[in-house]
Amino acid sequence: MRLYYEVAKRSFARQGAYRAANLAGLATNVFFGIMRNYLFIALYAGAGATVQAGWTVADAVTFVWVAQAIIMPIFIWGWWDIALTIRSGDVVSDLSKPFDYYSFWLAQDVGRAVFHLFFRAVPTLFIGVLLFDARLPDDPLRWLAFLLSGALAIWISFGLRFLSNISSFWLLDYRGVGLLLMFMNGFFGGLLVPLNYWPNWARPIAEALPFAGMIQVPVDVYLGKATGMGLTDALLFQLMWGAGLMLANRQVLNLAVRKVIVQGG
Repeated sequence: MRLYYEVAKRSFARQGAYRAANLAGLATNVFFGIMRNYLFIALYAGAGATVQAGWTVADAVTFVWVAQAIIMPIFIWGWWDIALTIRSGDVVSDLSKPFDYYSFWLAQDVGRAVFHLFFRAVPTLFIGVLLFDARLPDDPLRWLAFLLSGALAIWISFGLRFLSNISSFWLLDYRGVGLLLMFMNGFFGGLLVPLNYWPNWARPIAEALPFAGMIQVPVDVYLGKATGMGLTDALLFQLMWGAGLMLANRQVLNLAVRKVIVQGG
């Protein structure tokens, strides 16, 4: 465990080296947060209703800023770190080292996520609260449940990204799979359109997929929409997908390393 702790700590420090990029990313988060914030306000004003799909306008505004805050810790965008080592041949060195390959990369992702939690998520949410009165949970237990849900969301995201990167063992171009995953993360995860706004026939399908566990479920926990047994079910849903993806990651990795053909290395 000490090894993986050190890996996570160095990953955290490495993220801090890109100060200008982090500031630019924070500004981008806030910019899109403001745009999406006014989009939802206009939606409610145009509909002339105070409640839409079970959300008030305050819920929708809070959703915008919570979602903008957690997208970097969860990291639903392009991530090619493992794929690049496969393309370069460095994966051979990684696989020969005395550590668990999956845990090594997960530790790196945890370090990255913790950095983005403090330096991207917290400032983004603070700006939403300051400028648009986004709500903060008043129950410490809801904060705890939200942090747990966020951690499980990161685990799910890593599992999906790990699978897309490992596909580079078989595919010449890893970017196609990565871009498809980015779209599915945003669309089926509830970032582009919250799942509670989806039509009744499509919503159960989207809610059963792992993508819902990355955005929609943490936001529902934050807003207090998942309480009691509903909260337990939501966390178990995330836990099962995280564990299932971990097993799939290890199985696919075992298949890949039976015969490694290095391209360019």
